[in-house]
Amino acid sequence: MLKKIISLTGSKRGGWQLGIVLALSVSTSRAENADALGLIPQPQTVLRSEGVFRLQPPVRIFTDTAARESGEYLAARLRGATGYPVSVEAAIPAQIHQGDILLTAHQAKAGLGDEGYELTVKPGEIKIQAASPAGVFYGGQTLLQLFPPEIFATGRVDGVIWTVPAVQIEDQPRFPWRGFMLDVSRHFFNKAEIEQTLDFMAGHKLNIFHWHLVDDHGWRIEIKKYPKLTQTGAWRKNIGFELDAQESTAYGPDGRYGGFYTQADIREVVAYAQARHITIVPEIEMPGHSTAALAAYPELSCTGGPFNMDLDAGIFNGIYCAGNERTFQFLEDVLAEVFQLFPGEYIHVGGDEVPKDNWKHCEKCQARIKAEGLKDEQELQSYFIRRMEKYINAHGRKLVGWSEILQGGLAQNATVMDWVGGGAEAANGGHDVVMAANDFTYLCYYQSLDRPPKLKAARRYLPLDKVYAFDPVPAGVKPASAPHILGVEGCLWTVFFASMHEVEEMSFPRLCALAETAWSPKAARDFDGFSRRLERHLTRLDRAGVAYWNDHALRIGGWQPAQISAAAKVLEWAVPPQIVEPGQYRLSLNYTQGKHGLKIDWAALLENGQEIVRDTHEGLAGAGYNRPVKARDWNYFLTLPAVKPGAEYAVRVSVSGAGGTNSTGVVFLDPPAADSKK
Repeated sequence: MLKKIISLTGSKRGGWQLGIVLALSVSTSRAENADALGLIPQPQTVLRSEGVFRLQPPVRIFTDTAARESGEYLAARLRGATGYPVSVEAAIPAQIHQGDILLTAHQAKAGLGDEGYELTVKPGEIKIQAASPAGVFYGGQTLLQLFPPEIFATGRVDGVIWTVPAVQIEDQPRFPWRGFMLDVSRHFFNKAEIEQTLDFMAGHKLNIFHWHLVDDHGWRIEIKKYPKLTQTGAWRKNIGFELDAQESTAYGPDGRYGGFYTQADIREVVAYAQARHITIVPEIEMPGHSTAALAAYPELSCTGGPFNMDLDAGIFNGIYCAGNERTFQFLEDVLAEVFQLFPGEYIHVGGDEVPKDNWKHCEKCQARIKAEGLKDEQELQSYFIRRMEKYINAHGRKLVGWSEILQGGLAQNATVMDWVGGGAEAANGGHDVVMAANDFTYLCYYQSLDRPPKLKAARRYLPLDKVYAFDPVPAGVKPASAPHILGVEGCLWTVFFASMHEVEEMSFPRLCALAETAWSPKAARDFDGFSRRLERHLTRLDRAGVAYWNDHALRIGGWQPAQISAAAKVLEWAVPPQIVEPGQYRLSLNYTQGKHGLKIDWAALLENGQEIVRDTHEGLAGAGYNRPVKARDWNYFLTLPAVKPGAEYAVRVSVSGAGGTNSTGVVFLDPPAADSKK
């Protein structure tokens, strides 16, 4: 369990290619000196010098034509926090004067690539050189991190001396695909919130925004030829997923839950992303996860509907009829409008978790299998994807799909987004691959074993250090096939997260780790150094107003299978003296592994062996906790009215095995002072 400086897990709100080894790694003290800069992601080389650059008004930024947009972006950031007048001059002066900043996209060293840059800070000047506008932009992001954290404030901050340490940085990314996926189908986030997401991506040098626009639970993109997609498919009866209705503001005038982006909204978001050198990859799910579309146009299904969008019926997964020609005409019509909105080369078609029972019983689908000489429904899925790929390729785009598009045979030019395996196989077969392995990149998983009572998340555990340890090049990839690994993507499925605050809290600081995994040289990555840099980086997130997870609870014990029986049994753990104080404590029993669960009857607080307060309710840790989490499930609240001098305190629980006795877990205690900070 990591605590605040190393507390890389907690809730806070405030102000935001392999080859070159870190030059500072030759000396531990010098490396720690570089860590003190708090740069995330870690650049390839960082050489510190004596002195600092001090920003003083009036500020002049000189750019060439290619770097002009990055200069304007940097100027806006500097004006906002400092209040200084900052001008952008569209010409490179013959001589740089004291205090000037120079950005150029024409003078970088060879070998830094399209996104690499050099950043030189001297006491009298700052210079960013790159081979492209993207490189200049990323050099500007590093420069901003070198300023005091207040530079990320959302408004003017007075009383700050705006200095930058003298450094020489050369940098470029390890991978060209550095992505973040946000699911807006389960819960809708408005245009301003999407632009906020793009801002924090840009600050971490992430360059692919995978916009999951379509799923069973909502259709979020306006398609003019098919208006019912948003009239019907963008809305449902309630928020669903056992969430409090007040956790989101995404309600229409009629009270229905949901929303969608107009085509004008999407054009604005795309332009906003392009200004930050982010490419948007839209996902239009097919052939499964299509209930929202089928609720609007049930004739595209095998059964003809009706389809329930109210979520009261539980989990569902609509599937298009693969034997109906109207299905393919519909999807081609939809994609034709998508092509007009998104200029990037990739179109994501999903292709995951396709239930094929309807196909097995559909006369049209079975006729398609026979007519095309297909073996079974698996090959029918491959036929579906291959057919859509031909249409996508004919319009100069590339198809991306989840791991399951490998089933039945991979489409000729498809890119695989590997979430459950198949990445090495695809790469060795000559296909490009984006690694989104759920064990390492799914930010919807719990990031701490101490699960707060109000937090709902997917059933698995993904701590910060595991995210950081991820190597996107999977085992089994042949050296000659390694270039087919385009990069890595963090994925946030919003099943349990209906507000942007929760999206940020689940993303950070794990997205910081993933950004470094995607950008920094593998040989330079070091979790201890990252932890030191993250301490400073969190203050930037504070200033930028970005929520992040910060764990205050203390691990006080745990349980093993040998301690559990079928009958109720009492377990007890001491309360550490250093956290004893009056107020309400939260006791959390967290399953870690095993075949069975732990049933909890009650928990009590003891003073010198005598029970002084008890919380009685049925809790379950482990088996069954993959269902939507109810508050106070495995969390117990115990209030200590006053501390008795010299007294010893402990917590006691009554537990038994749920379905068996094979479970292991850990126990956390959240003291009153820590709880008040959340």
